[in-house]
This record gives sequence, structure tokens and C-alpha cells, in this order.
Amino acid sequence: MVARTYSMGAFGLEAFPVEVETDLSTGLPAFEVVGLPDAAVKESRDRVRAAMKNCGFDFPVGRIVMNLAPADKRKEGPIYDLPLLLSLLKASGQLACDTDGAAFLGELSLSGQVRRVCGALAMAVKAKEAGFKELFLPAANAREGAVIQGLTVYPVNDVQQLVGHLTGKKPISPERTGPREHIVEDMPDFADVRGQYEVKRALEIAASGGHSVIMVGTPGSGKSMMAKRIPSILPEMTFEEALETTMIHSIAGKLPEGSALLSSRPFRAPHHTISPAGLSGGGSSPKPGEISLAHNGVLFLDELPEFTRPAMEILRQPMEDGVVTISRVGGNAAFPCRFMLVAAMNPCPCGYHGHPTRPCTCSPRAVERYQSRISGPLMERIDLHVQVLPVEFQQLSGKNTAESSAQIRKRVNTARQLQVERYKGLGYSCNAGIPSSQLEETVKATHEAQSLLEAAFDRFGFSARSYTRVLRVARTIADLERSENVQADHVAEAVQYRTLDRRL
Repeated sequence: MVARTYSMGAFGLEAFPVEVETDLSTGLPAFEVVGLPDAAVKESRDRVRAAMKNCGFDFPVGRIVMNLAPADKRKEGPIYDLPLLLSLLKASGQLACDTDGAAFLGELSLSGQVRRVCGALAMAVKAKEAGFKELFLPAANAREGAVIQGLTVYPVNDVQQLVGHLTGKKPISPERTGPREHIVEDMPDFADVRGQYEVKRALEIAASGGHSVIMVGTPGSGKSMMAKRIPSILPEMTFEEALETTMIHSIAGKLPEGSALLSSRPFRAPHHTISPAGLSGGGSSPKPGEISLAHNGVLFLDELPEFTRPAMEILRQPMEDGVVTISRVGGNAAFPCRFMLVAAMNPCPCGYHGHPTRPCTCSPRAVERYQSRISGPLMERIDLHVQVLPVEFQQLSGKNTAESSAQIRKRVNTARQLQVERYKGLGYSCNAGIPSSQLEETVKATHEAQSLLEAAFDRFGFSARSYTRVLRVARTIADLERSENVQADHVAEAVQYRTLDRRL
């Protein structure tokens, strides 16, 4: 007799349905799982055997062959424990029910408890597309899967609870999710930052348009302090952004237990010792790296010149394309990575080059060598270059309170909403994502603005890439002022944020 249940698999962000077939026959006792399983799937045999015994079921004696179809796709992880057990119960006649319209996911403990799995959201999306009406998930993943409309998600705590539901003895209540709420977390506030008005203005522009920014300044000038406060002024995520971001964190196993959709934009700050693979992602079964975990959020690289050259250079293509592709023997996995890069660096090895009072101990050659650790092509891809000067004593000791993050965020939300409406249906939602082919049509610069940009282009020797970056930033400055057209003063301010281009 052959019994069937259904499950899901995943490779990167791409999920696919899996049919679990079980055949029982006479012969010497054996238990085989085929269909290109990895080591974790093969170990399911021992977990399933122990769980059946400890839940009061009889483990069948004879030759057991279980197939995970399609057999040409690798099956990885312990997510197949639950469907394997159910298929074996059906094949042995201990469970009589119709499960054709349902998919099952879950890792089993030896006592029959159902443990959480990674990637439940991506597999829930695909389960709906594949025509499944019901999805049985570990209770810890239920809220995550229930955000998909049109799919009934059941939270499962243990095998006996699931069997009770399938036999109709004690139905499980479907998981319900209310309307998505934006939860403002307790974040560091810009009200704590004294002075640095020009830098805060640049960070407001960057947050409004999703632009990358690098801050160059001496130690103690507040670069890291301000970078850590950027999440407090970022605009709210749309449903589509939250869904995509949560899916990435779910696949990586970074989603907090019991979570639904992420409500805040991610902020990732890897140490400078991180490897290129740690940034881009990798592994035999590709997992997202830091640049994908920062999707729709911030990737903060403190002390940028201390990162290895290969790690820095790996940022170039994802910053342009918004996606990183990892190629493996089993296939290619593509992870979206439209992130806002925020970098910070000292101007020289000692940190005090250009300081108004403290002398720099570095030779001109040492300063040049330190700054050249960041390649010209990478620096060109950063939209705003900001000089961070030391804060004066009067500003630190003054009693005047600085503008709060809530006040800045109101302006950022207004500007970002203009962009969302402007680019609806175009595949991007902020000015940083405007394709070069649509710049002229989207920016709508006045004649005076074009003349000023032409003069700056000739004087400073901007590249074509720098030209497009200036136009995107100018568009964001115009949005902050609710101006339909880009004016000359908008271009002038955007040009001021390309200071490092003139050194390269």
C-alpha cells in the first residue's frame, strides 16, 4: 500500500511542493528515505520512530521505503519529520483521513513535540500558489504563515494534537492575524545628538530617498552615534516590503519565535572582520548574508577601511542591481538586497587629519594610502559624502534640545509617500532605485538646475555614475520641500555631497 502526504521544500527564497510517498512491504525490516535527502532528512528516520512509539502508535515491521518527490531536487533540514510520520501512519492503517489539500511542515522531538522550522513564510507563499488550502505549521511559526491571505494555517504543538484534528475528534483552531500594526520600538533618538546639523540634514535626505551615505570624521565626532539613530527616522515599511524582508529573515532563521511580519526596518552592523561570504551569503544550501538581511533597511559598516578589500568590493554589484545571486551545483539562489548603506571612517590612521586643534601624526603618504583602501568605483556608488566635524563645547554644554527623531520622521514619511505614489507599479519605491533610463523623465530639472549641474560636472570631473547619483539626491531634496521640479538650489546641495569624488 502506498500512502501520500504533502510538504514544501526551499532552495534560497524559492520554495517548491514536495510529495511524501510511503510504501510498506514484507521482507527484512528496513527503513529507507530516498529522493535526494541530506543528512538531516536521513536522521528523520530515528526521530519519526521514537516519536511514533512515545505517542502511542505502533512502528510497522517490514520494509519501509519513503520517497520525497521530485527526486531531482535536494531536500534539506528537519522540516519533513511531520509529513513523514503522517505518511507512515496512513500507510500502516493507523490513520484514516484525507490530507490531499494540505501541506505539513515541522521538526519532531523524540516525544512527539513539533518544533519550529526556518523558511515557513516563503513556503507558505508557495503553498498557496501551488493550490493548497491548508497548511499545518509548528505553533512557533503559525503567526508567520498566517499573514498569507487565502491559506488556512493551523498551529501544531504535538503529534497527538494533529492526529486528533485530522480524525475530527478535537479540531485545531486556525491561526488568525489582525491588521498589521507598525510598532515603534524603543530606539536611540536624534534628540540626544547635540550640534551636527549639517550631518543630520544629510542623514534625513538619505533616509527620505533610500540613499547610501558615508561619514568621514575624527574619533568622537559622533559618526557611530548618529548611524545607530538612523532606524528611528526611517519610513514605515509597506506590506510588500515587510513581507519580503520577513521572508529573508525567516529563511536565515533570524526571525524571533512567534513573530508575524517584521514591523521595523532591519539595521545590520557586521564587524569589520566579516568575510565576503558573510556579507553576500552562501553555503551548500544558500542562506542570505548581511546585505540581504539588511534588505529594505540599513547596512552599517563602521570603520570602512578596516574591512578587507574583497569584502568591500563585493558590495558593488548588489548596490547597483539590488539582488545578489549565489551559484551552487544545485542551482542558483537569488536574494534581494536593496539596502541603505551607511558607512563611517576616520580620515587617516591616527584619526586626526584635518582636526582643528589636535595634530595629525600621519605622513601624507599614509593618509593617501589609508583613504585609497576604499576604491573609486565603490565610493562612486555612495550617494552622499558627509564630513563630520568635532562638536564645539558650546553646543555640548548648551541647554537647547535638539530636534527629535519623531519630528524628522514625519518629514521623511511625507517625502517617501510621494515617491511610493510616483513609482507605483514600476518595481521600485524610492528615488535611490530610479533606473538611469528614467532619470530625465522622473527628475524634471529646471533649466537653471541643468546649467548648474553641467558646470559642476565640468569643474569637478564627475563620472556618469556620479551624475546620476547627484540627480537622484536632488530629486529627494525636492521631495522634502514638496517641489514638483528640481530647482537649482536642490542640485547645489546635492553637489556638495560629492566631496570625496574630487579626491579619487
